[in-house]
Amino acid sequence: MNILKAYIQNFLKYRYLLKELVVKDVKLKYRRSFLGIIWSILNPLLMMIVLSIVFSTVFKRNIPNFTVYLLTGRVLFEFFSQATNSSMRAVISNSSLIKKVYIPKYIFPLASCLSSFVNLLFSLVAIIIMLVITKVKITWSIILFPLPLIYVLLFSTGVGMILSAYGVFFRDIVHLYGVLLTALMYFTPLFYPVDIIPPKYQFIIKLNPLYYNIECFRQIVLYGVSPSLQLHLTCFFIGIITLLVGMFLFYRKQDKFILYL
Repeated sequence: MNILKAYIQNFLKYRYLLKELVVKDVKLKYRRSFLGIIWSILNPLLMMIVLSIVFSTVFKRNIPNFTVYLLTGRVLFEFFSQATNSSMRAVISNSSLIKKVYIPKYIFPLASCLSSFVNLLFSLVAIIIMLVITKVKITWSIILFPLPLIYVLLFSTGVGMILSAYGVFFRDIVHLYGVLLTALMYFTPLFYPVDIIPPKYQFIIKLNPLYYNIECFRQIVLYGVSPSLQLHLTCFFIGIITLLVGMFLFYRKQDKFILYL
């Protein structure tokens, strides 16, 4: 409880700094880019086109509205990838500032996750465009779409804080994580249906926390149904438990950061 209280007090005290860091990260991402923030919309659309060309001939018959199925999974996975990758480097890349003044160190991975979340919100425009083009039926359940986004934000922030804390001590994590992300992408049903996996092996896919977040998002946006309470609770508890574990581990390690920066 003391750890959580300390986080809350620091968050309130440094919330304006957090805001400035998020704004700075978003601006830096698109600095000197002609299209700027529009790339947050174009990038998922272009990736969807490429992946659709590659995989649609294989899975199109198994998945109705393959393009939106692919896009809804890809957008959430890309957010997780960007948020955790940038968070992992957040403390290391701000080492000069950390050495000079006192700033709650968790502010840096948190800012990285939130700036990636801003990009995710812009990417939703790409999904809206494809929903209109493919004439997906919109139902009242669409009002629930922020929930899976919050779940995946909680989960990504927790993972990001863990990676950020241990990345200071073990720099090889930065290189190994890229390999892990590639493996995770193939174990996440982004471009294939889960039912093509033999039933006895489907549990492997369901060990992946992102599977539940993406499934929840697809049920709301693509299929127009309200996910079950069990699915919501699963996504929520995965996110909140991962976040709490990340906060705890980060808090325990942060006093030793200065020795390794």
